[in-house]
Amino acid sequence: MKIEKIELRHIKMELVSPFTTSMGTEYDEEHIIVRVDSEGLTGWGECVAEGTPFYSYETVKTAWHILRDFLIPSILGKDISDIDSAIASYEKVRGHRMAKAGLEAALWDLFAKSKNISLSQMLGRTREKIDVGVSIGIQNSVEELIKKVEGYLAEGYKRIKIKIAPGNDIQFVKAVRKEFPDILFQVDANSAYSLDDIELFKQMDEYNLLLIEQPLGYEDIYEHSKLQKQLKTPICLDESIHSLDDTRAAIELDSCRVINIKPGRVGGFTESKLIHDYCASKNIPVWCGGMLESGIGRAGNVALASLPNFTLPGDISASKRYYKEDIVEPEFLVNPDGTMNVPTKPGIGVEVNMKILEKVSVKKAEFKM
Repeated sequence: MKIEKIELRHIKMELVSPFTTSMGTEYDEEHIIVRVDSEGLTGWGECVAEGTPFYSYETVKTAWHILRDFLIPSILGKDISDIDSAIASYEKVRGHRMAKAGLEAALWDLFAKSKNISLSQMLGRTREKIDVGVSIGIQNSVEELIKKVEGYLAEGYKRIKIKIAPGNDIQFVKAVRKEFPDILFQVDANSAYSLDDIELFKQMDEYNLLLIEQPLGYEDIYEHSKLQKQLKTPICLDESIHSLDDTRAAIELDSCRVINIKPGRVGGFTESKLIHDYCASKNIPVWCGGMLESGIGRAGNVALASLPNFTLPGDISASKRYYKEDIVEPEFLVNPDGTMNVPTKPGIGVEVNMKILEKVSVKKAEFKM
């Protein structure tokens, strides 16, 4: 397919409520929407780099630069036969996985539409519905947290995840487990702790957690292996896993027993599938993490999570969990049984609402052949 036009949009969407983690509090979300046009078809992708370099070194500004000056010129005006050939055209660019993932996602959507099949089918879907969980930011009090959990359980979410940070951890774990003894429950530290905190995590072993996500350094694999050896609870790595190579190292060292796959973090659906397949071969379960995506990125996550080794509920909440109005139609909903339907229409399976997209766009640029 000849790539005729590519458009970038820097969007800024206000969150329904502030979202607090060990890295700080977010009030809105900034991402880049990528549109690729070819032969009468349009593919949509979302680059999940944020406005700040707190989760990743990539930001909206760096991703815009890499997309504009390197990735887009590598494919614009060219006949691209498949996803692999597109990736090969910009393989000289090291790192910048979020920028690459945004462009690759738009190409996956485009090629799926050209074949008149859904993105999930093109990726290898094995289920029509996926189990979903919800991520809850750090709350001001135990009472506020319990109220939040009650509300999300009433909406049908199958798994609850809470963010933790030093000083805001074990008391919340105890309270949630006491109030809800039987729910699937996990915590996410976003790299806020060190091995000096091992006694804290040993305490958490007593509360039947599904997993402890990224307790130590955001690039660390080795020290997580030391921690995992002393815990019953599985460690799940997120920020430390950027590639299949990182995944192999983590599993060989027994640094974790679960992997969180975020397409943006690992560079796209292609690398995500490689990680998924390798973990399946090693009997390591995976789940799909979230980056507060709009409906465009969420659609891609839903499609990915329909693959067979995504056996744990992902952070793929309903659109209304984060935004008063999404930029896609229909918006994503959680079914009463705690599942979400996998779109089956061609490509990502939802339509972009151009009126709302225009409203949330703060900058845009168009590139033509």
